[in-house]
Amino acid sequence: MDLSLAGDKKRPRRSSRARAPTTVGSLQHDILCIIFSFLDCFDLASCSVVCKSWSAIINKSKLLQLLYCKRWQTGLLGSSNRSKECPEESWKVYLEEMAMERHRLALQERRIRVDHLRGHSVGGEQCRTKMGLLLTGVGDKVMRLWSLESYKCVGEYPIPDKARLVDFDFDESKIVGLVGTRICIWRQNGISRIFPSHEGTFSKGLCMRYCDPEAVVGCEDGTVRVFDLYSRKCSQIIRAHEGPVKCLCLSDDQLILSGSSHGGVTLSALSSGERVVKLRSQDSSGIKTLCFNPCSHQVFAGTATGYGFCWDLRMGLLWKTRVSQNSVYSMQHQRNDASTLAVGGIDGVLRLLNQNTGEVISRCILDGYLSPSSQNTLGATQRTRGRRLSEDTAVDSILRSCRPPITCLAVGMKKVITTHNSKYIRIWKFD
Repeated sequence: MDLSLAGDKKRPRRSSRARAPTTVGSLQHDILCIIFSFLDCFDLASCSVVCKSWSAIINKSKLLQLLYCKRWQTGLLGSSNRSKECPEESWKVYLEEMAMERHRLALQERRIRVDHLRGHSVGGEQCRTKMGLLLTGVGDKVMRLWSLESYKCVGEYPIPDKARLVDFDFDESKIVGLVGTRICIWRQNGISRIFPSHEGTFSKGLCMRYCDPEAVVGCEDGTVRVFDLYSRKCSQIIRAHEGPVKCLCLSDDQLILSGSSHGGVTLSALSSGERVVKLRSQDSSGIKTLCFNPCSHQVFAGTATGYGFCWDLRMGLLWKTRVSQNSVYSMQHQRNDASTLAVGGIDGVLRLLNQNTGEVISRCILDGYLSPSSQNTLGATQRTRGRRLSEDTAVDSILRSCRPPITCLAVGMKKVITTHNSKYIRIWKFD
């Protein structure tokens, strides 16, 4: 089966006559350099990721490096960042640290605006976000890819046959989904079934994660099955748990983390399939969600009875916190952020936790009502406010309309995206 992009065609080479004159390009370059020179480090870093041409101008002119060295020389970076000489290569680290600090302060202290995106006709219960894009789906047999900037739908991917979409993931080139007992891949203009029925069937799959070139499936029989997307074969079967595997996450260094309905978390090596270590939650109710932070080597888990756990892979269990009186469905954090963890579950309260202590820093709910005028238009958005609860506010005293159950969440820079098994996707913006 040809796994190439269904819509890929070689683009005709542009004629040299169509190129812009060099003088115009130089003029645009000089004007942008002047504009960029008035910006601070954070705004300049934001501009550098807008497009390739802006990134090239900023990096080639070394504006970020110069600003960093200027701050270093004036002592604005603090003692922890200072050395005898200006470290020319550490400006990227500094910018990342500054961005994460702004992200942390926004989530913990700033006002909340909530955009309600009409994403599905029924039951949008899962979401994934990467590269400024948001993928949602499950209920209405269609996955949709959205721009987080404009909220425009940039792609629709129908589910084949009558099989149920169990889980999905994506990268810059394709979308991979666990559909019934098959793994499917969607490309730009169509769908290719990677694993035919005689190779792709396995005991009931409950969850899936994808990291090119492999899709990893957690199964009801306690196994974790690794599928190679190019050979179209199951390359490994790992006996991870005695009970069903309910959740998975993958690390950058080839580790598979799996959570069981019996309450255990297992780390297995993707390369060998061997179990590396087993983490015990002391909660037999079952692990519902997992996430891993490679920056801090910390594993976070949420359980069916509302507990949150954190293990440091180098030290063992760090903390155990009763996050909610009800089941925790989803935990996530911004990549490279080692401070704040977003948690959602059946009680509908968006909680923000300190990753290092498990302390609940803030509890957020919806505030305001939606207008019925555009509720039936796919892609329509409405904006309301969100509010933070005081420490003494009882969750049960709050209307359910202000806290619909959170089935899944994803975290972006100064924002959290939630799904609620309804037609609305909610984007919480902290600014």
